Amino acid sequence: MQRVVRILAICAIIGANLLLPCSVHGQTPTIRYFPETGHSVRGEFLEFFEAHGGLAVFGYPLTDEFTQDGRRAQYFQKVRLEWHPESPEPYNVQLGLLGDELGYRQPPISSAEIPPANHPQRRYYPETGHTVSFAFLTYFDEHGGLDVFGYPITEFLIERGRIVQYFQRACLEWHPENPHPYKVQLGLLGEIDVNRKLDEKKLDPTLLDPQPPPAILASPTPSSIPAISAPTATPTPLPSVTTIDVSASVKYAITGQEGYQTVYVYVTDQRGQGLPGAQVSFVAHYTTEDRAFSAPPTDTTGYTHHTFSVGNPLPGYIIVIDVTVTYGGLTATTQTSFLPWW
Repeated sequence: MQRVVRILAICAIIGANLLLPCSVHGQTPTIRYFPETGHSVRGEFLEFFEAHGGLAVFGYPLTDEFTQDGRRAQYFQKVRLEWHPESPEPYNVQLGLLGDELGYRQPPISSAEIPPANHPQRRYYPETGHTVSFAFLTYFDEHGGLDVFGYPITEFLIERGRIVQYFQRACLEWHPENPHPYKVQLGLLGEIDVNRKLDEKKLDPTLLDPQPPPAILASPTPSSIPAISAPTATPTPLPSVTTIDVSASVKYAITGQEGYQTVYVYVTDQRGQGLPGAQVSFVAHYTTEDRAFSAPPTDTTGYTHHTFSVGNPLPGYIIVIDVTVTYGGLTATTQTSFLPWW
């Protein structure tokens, strides 16, 4: 569990937890930095990410690009992106086969269960012997189909009270509590695979460490990853700060009955630059009580975080967290939340 705590499990489509990423702009937008996890998406991976739904589909990046088994790869909350130079365009960037790698494949359905070929809401794939149906079929077709998700490797399943279906490269989940068009989401297979590989010591844990925002924007090529230079000077609080802005997120959008939660806070000034030295506090509103916490002052990049025990909350009731930031005579507030459920 200590390894699991390293991973930010932010649900990109639950209320206030959906935060917009910061972009690093140059002559060409080849890098996008996500302060929520401290990682960047760049080059061909960024093009694929944005072309296929971005944050709402894939979640936040959990690592920067790295080399795995001789191949460029990058983990996101819900998928792993891979670079396949041997494939023809536009298939150089592909999702890793996490559904198969994690062992979710099930036997094919029987011949009696195969729907008619012209069924308007069900489609059978003989390659794996499974169907895609109803809302999952609509989402599947609208977000890239076989090219993105691969073939279905299960039928509908019920897991922890939720309808899910596994594909070669992803997992679809049904969230009826969310507004349209967010009722279908990808499951967190990227996080699951990262946890598995950390436990098996097959992944360098330092890949998850947050990185500073890129200081130099370089255009990547398929054969190389651009070098990023970190700032050489340590920022200091600016006396000319006139306004402050704050964003907050939680490590786990959904928690169990016990364990720990972490609140991450990022503070910027009127120029959008990280603000060091800001004071941060927050109040978690439980159904039976309010719990107040203080986080350390923001660091040189404008970040801070605080981890606390979840305690014994009532399941099914959202815990809203009010975050307050002060800097000199300035104050800013925001909210985030999480849902205890078991």
